Amino acid sequence: MNCPYKLIALDLDGTLVRSDQCISQRTVDTLIRVQEMGVKVAVASGRPTFGTAHVADALHLEEFDGYVMSYNGGEIYDWRTKVRLHAQTLDEEVIPYIYMYAREHGMPIMTYIGKEVVSEVEGNEYIQYSVMRNRMNFRKVDDFLEAVQGTGIVKCIIAGDPTLLPALEAEMQETLKGKAGAFRSEPFFLEIVPMGIDKAKGLSILLDKIGMKREELIAFGDGYNDTPMLQFAGMGVAMGNAAEEIKKAADMVTWSNNDDGVAIALENLILRPLDKPY
Repeated sequence: MNCPYKLIALDLDGTLVRSDQCISQRTVDTLIRVQEMGVKVAVASGRPTFGTAHVADALHLEEFDGYVMSYNGGEIYDWRTKVRLHAQTLDEEVIPYIYMYAREHGMPIMTYIGKEVVSEVEGNEYIQYSVMRNRMNFRKVDDFLEAVQGTGIVKCIIAGDPTLLPALEAEMQETLKGKAGAFRSEPFFLEIVPMGIDKAKGLSILLDKIGMKREELIAFGDGYNDTPMLQFAGMGVAMGNAAEEIKKAADMVTWSNNDDGVAIALENLILRPLDKPY
């Protein structure tokens, strides 16, 4: 295969996945074709690992020795063997503080353990949104701190009123400085994650483990958390639906997630050049 690219990293929401939460057949077919040529595919998402499983299976990552990089780079799996190649977890001393902070502000806290969304609060609309989007089971627990102890939590989420979370985000960023990161992944989700996590660092770790170079990487994304990997990759591709500053950080801009943007870019970058008779 005379192709300069050996790995494709794909953000999910707003990139690979359309607004209807589906992946177009054209995009699936294109990704299977490039994998048949020997190019590896890695899902690179902020979602929990098992919240990406249905996407990994739809793309046949197990068959083609692909990878899942979840939690914005906090966890990396070889999807064929299901061996965890890398994990970065929250300091256990930070979790009780986050828990008490959420309770004091009257907001539910949740996390992900295996295939489950775990919280003390049942029926909350924001938590149910996470259960639905990630296609995971919900488990109500009586004692959140006891349930998460020793499980290696990658992130906790405080779910709440979008009008209140910006101030809480700024407060937690200051309080947790040097210990954990805090940011809103949705207007109603305040995520607390280990220090130093981002998709570029995660992909750098993956490339080292599989013996590839950043110049051989194509990365697709649309969000602010995708910017580091778009700048890191040999070819960073921003979606047409991305904000202008994200597009400026990329090497090229493709069509939107609702218009087969991933497929169109791969057809131009990989498939059509190889079809040429020279």
